[in-house]
Amino acid sequence: MGELQAIIEAAWDNRELVVEKDTQDAILQTIRMLNQGEIRVANQQGPGQWTVNEWVKKAITLYFPIQAMETIKVGPFEFHDKIPLKTGFARQGVRVVPHALVRNGAFLESGVILMPSYVNIGAYVGSGTMVDTWATVGSCAQIGRNVHLSGGVGIGGVLEPPQASPNIIEDNCFIGSRCIVVEGVIVEEEAVLGANVVLTQSTHIIDVTGTAPVIYKGRVPARSVVIPGSYEREYPAGKYNVSCALIIGQRQPSTDKKVSLNAALREHQVAV
Repeated sequence: MGELQAIIEAAWDNRELVVEKDTQDAILQTIRMLNQGEIRVANQQGPGQWTVNEWVKKAITLYFPIQAMETIKVGPFEFHDKIPLKTGFARQGVRVVPHALVRNGAFLESGVILMPSYVNIGAYVGSGTMVDTWATVGSCAQIGRNVHLSGGVGIGGVLEPPQASPNIIEDNCFIGSRCIVVEGVIVEEEAVLGANVVLTQSTHIIDVTGTAPVIYKGRVPARSVVIPGSYEREYPAGKYNVSCALIIGQRQPSTDKKVSLNAALREHQVAV
């Protein structure tokens, strides 16, 4: 692994090396390992704590220039791209409903269910997770186990710069319809996002459950129940409402995951 990383790092610093066979073999080997789940773009050290494997992201970026455009035919459908589609879902124990598409270099654990959706290169999706209709899992996004990405959810891709954290949804989260998570936001374990929550690195994620607001950025604390909100901000032209996310409660860790999810949605009247 160290030798593989060294070759990738050298090619990243000197792009003239990309044409050499050893470099291309190292890039292709990295993509194969990603595709098989042997390596990941990011590894978890603890709750909310992740380390980015920068050299793996560099390998993905270097993969594009060494690939030729090819026509891909799937029944009556035709595509023209550099990256082949992932195959072998039956062997991997993954249910893929037409027209779900997964790019080579993404990994799905056994037990994943894909409704018509899209999973990009470098992404990792954990066992028991449902990627619902028209949801997208962007490049390098890390999705935990037993997650529900509801219809139309957009988990953005973060490929460059290499040191940038990907978007991460930890285990047992519920992401409501049409939510958007971009710019390397981490949604910690068992959190619930109600419909239409938009999270970026600059979004104010405000805990309003106490006597004074507590503001988070780039991270949703574990077991939080979150809905869209707004706050007033003054500009030279006047005062306007700015979108934010409001933490209005907590899922209880002592109860069953599905029971606590339903209870959280009922108690806080969260739209999904």
